[in-house]
Amino acid sequence: MTESPLRAVKLWHPDVDWERRDDGAWLVWQNGRLGDYPKRMSDRILHWADTTPDTTWMAERGPDGAWQRVSYAALLGHIRAIGQALLDLGLSVDRPLVILSGNSVAHGLMALGAQHVGIPSAAIAPAYALVSEGYGKLISVRDQITPGAVFVESTAPFAKAIAAVFPDLPVLAKSGAGLAMTWDDLLATKATDAVDAAFAATGPETVAKFLFTSGTTGSPKAVIQTQHMMCANMEQMTDCYQYLRDEPPIILDWAPWNHVAAGNLMFNTALYLGGTFHIDGGRPIKGQFDETLRNLREIPTNWYWNVPFGFEMLVEAMEEDEALAQTFFSDLKLMYYAGAAMARHTWDALERLAVRTTGERVLLATGLGATETAPFALFNTDPAAAAGCIGVPARELLLKLVPADGKWEARVKGPNVTPGYWRNAELTADAFDDEGFYCLGDALRFADPEDPGKGFFFDGRVAENFKMSTGTWVGVGALRARLTDALGGLARDAVIVGEGEDELGALLVPFRPAIEKLVPGGDALDDARLFSHEGLRAEIARRLTAYNKKATGASLRVPRVMVLVDPLNLDRGEVTDKGSVNQRAVRHHRANLVKDLYAGDARVIHSEKG
Repeated sequence: MTESPLRAVKLWHPDVDWERRDDGAWLVWQNGRLGDYPKRMSDRILHWADTTPDTTWMAERGPDGAWQRVSYAALLGHIRAIGQALLDLGLSVDRPLVILSGNSVAHGLMALGAQHVGIPSAAIAPAYALVSEGYGKLISVRDQITPGAVFVESTAPFAKAIAAVFPDLPVLAKSGAGLAMTWDDLLATKATDAVDAAFAATGPETVAKFLFTSGTTGSPKAVIQTQHMMCANMEQMTDCYQYLRDEPPIILDWAPWNHVAAGNLMFNTALYLGGTFHIDGGRPIKGQFDETLRNLREIPTNWYWNVPFGFEMLVEAMEEDEALAQTFFSDLKLMYYAGAAMARHTWDALERLAVRTTGERVLLATGLGATETAPFALFNTDPAAAAGCIGVPARELLLKLVPADGKWEARVKGPNVTPGYWRNAELTADAFDDEGFYCLGDALRFADPEDPGKGFFFDGRVAENFKMSTGTWVGVGALRARLTDALGGLARDAVIVGEGEDELGALLVPFRPAIEKLVPGGDALDDARLFSHEGLRAEIARRLTAYNKKATGASLRVPRVMVLVDPLNLDRGEVTDKGSVNQRAVRHHRANLVKDLYAGDARVIHSEKG
């Protein structure tokens, strides 16, 4: 497919420079400076409300299935009214707004209304209130930020959690009982001079929101997001996606706003560049992805993000639906994935479908970021780079690579890096080194050891890697990507085990749609019967054998695996609501399965010898 032309798209041309220090560390950066950017995100709302007032800012499907739209002019009026109401309720940086429900226009309005008058908001994973037992993480959130009010789309699903965790707070919602004021009254609140004064008092160092880490290593941590962080990061992003300066983004996205990739990058991109954000009510899981496909048949985006298994489900749908592929690729300039490694077969299928549909390839890219970096930090736009290359640092971001146990630990410093964790000086101090670099906790690998300008590959979380009994270090990040790719879509992730053992193993996170196609009648089987089916076991053994024949060294060979039947647990931190798997948490909480993997359990699938 590489002989097919690449669709034209205006992107950055990084001028990367570096320094090798005497202590063995590398410093890597881009030459040049960012363009001017505003003091706060609301400045962009004011701009678009004045210059393109009728452009749709955000749209969501209503009860009748039609798209309900809010223009930039309406957005400005609504956030001024909401800002006034929140000031009247006594909210402040010390009494912020908590948002428990998922993505919606009302959710976006509440967050921006608070932000406009200097009140932070905190979007919380809905599962903490709807799925969690005991509300432990929700209580931790409450105690860290001491909120002053709660917003939910509708009170009914959240009533139990609100009563248990926030019994004395005023509740705001679009519908339901026990509201401090109705939604109509909220939007009809008359903005006074207090709104203008509060807005004028905001600036670069104003706390815009709190984003909580997933809590996979303990209680969720409140990461401060300042206006300066978000605005600088938007300019860093636009410096990379330069075509969006001339072509406002058309976005369709499902990812939860309580995560930084969607809550900052996707959400703020529309605001910053005067684009339109369509809320996708679907998700890349069985039973909900049909809604995503329905939306993609109607909305031709020019920038599309998804997690790898979301792209895999999309590939399966486009193979059978040429009209879907026509709409999807019609105006698309760039596809972007994150959250896990992209399997090579998915990458190849996307390229093949693009060429079949349009005669052109569409750039597929990825990068690296964190909640603490707002999140855009490193990005790759080189179509010649190998799959999985995360690219080079954003402009004005300084990357430091420190040697650690044979790997390069990544640290960063720049205008998009958080000042720390709310009300937790000790945790903040631990997150930064003595030169003020934030420690990402990720290891990177040079694409070319002699030329950092060629970019880097993710080389695992530093805390995820372990030693075998031989003393050999295992790079978990790279290995799980290789193994998942070798299994050809049957597993969406793999938890690598074998610490202290003389050979490795893996707990496979199954990808049900692909398995159903492999097993006759698979769609009618429950998880336990489907994931233990002899046909599936035989095929995994075959693919595992083919992988191990090419693997070199004990730190890459995986002779034994087991398919996880019980789903990963959010409360225990094994997985986030976005689907990201935490290796350490799974290994800890499923220690019995790890033991069974090495004890000859009948559920173990073995690679053939030789």
